[in-house]
Amino acid sequence: MSTPIGNLRDITLRALDVLSTADFILAEDTRTSGKLMQAYDLKTPLSAYHDHNAAKRVPNLIERIKNGAVIALISDAGTPLVSDPGFKLARACADEGLPVIAIPGASAVLAGLVSSGMASDKFMFAGFLPPKTAARKTQLEALASVPASLIFFESAGRLNAAVADMLAILGDRPAAIARELTKKYEEIIRGNLSELTAQLDGTKLRGEIVVIIGPPPKQQAWDEAQITDLLRIRIPEIGVKRASEEIAQLSGEKKRNIYTLALKLKNG
Repeated sequence: MSTPIGNLRDITLRALDVLSTADFILAEDTRTSGKLMQAYDLKTPLSAYHDHNAAKRVPNLIERIKNGAVIALISDAGTPLVSDPGFKLARACADEGLPVIAIPGASAVLAGLVSSGMASDKFMFAGFLPPKTAARKTQLEALASVPASLIFFESAGRLNAAVADMLAILGDRPAAIARELTKKYEEIIRGNLSELTAQLDGTKLRGEIVVIIGPPPKQQAWDEAQITDLLRIRIPEIGVKRASEEIAQLSGEKKRNIYTLALKLKNG
């Protein structure tokens, strides 16, 4: 099971019920989660689960779940399993046929998309871009033809350089920068990428940041090179089947053909 911390005001009654009745709770940072526990007088045992101990902890956690334990997973901010180590436990549960029940809460991806005013009928969450300029531009080139709004997480320290690269590779599209979503200092900045680049010049935003970019102005037929580039990015992240389905939907190409190409890429 999972439930977010996010802003303490965003907690749902269902999430509180899960947290109060679980056998124990896993958290990225028990100090941060302790504030939630204290605010709602929750007495459930709290245990640390993060990138550094996930591999060691998962086998034992799976055994405990098989023996009937109910485990709640919370994250420091926003919905768990999105760009955090929770997905490793969820994947292990799925592999063993064990139930994983999401308790929806604040999601920076969806909150940012809704607040941005960008097209929401088709969108792609691409996570964090690479930190180095060359790799970042290469990944942006692979995403340039995706006929959907693009959503990225970005660190405050890399934001200015990342937005400049987005302008250079994607063109002057409408975009929005959202920071500290659902929190006290929430802020949304909208404009074309050129305007956002100029506005960021000499400044440095703080907090957790989401960048939303509108789809390309003209949707052109994808060639095999574009599909291949995107498959190389998405297969390691979500696997052959899901990557094939996602790219087939985005490109309009037949899923069977893309799946065949994906298998060739995976098998070398």
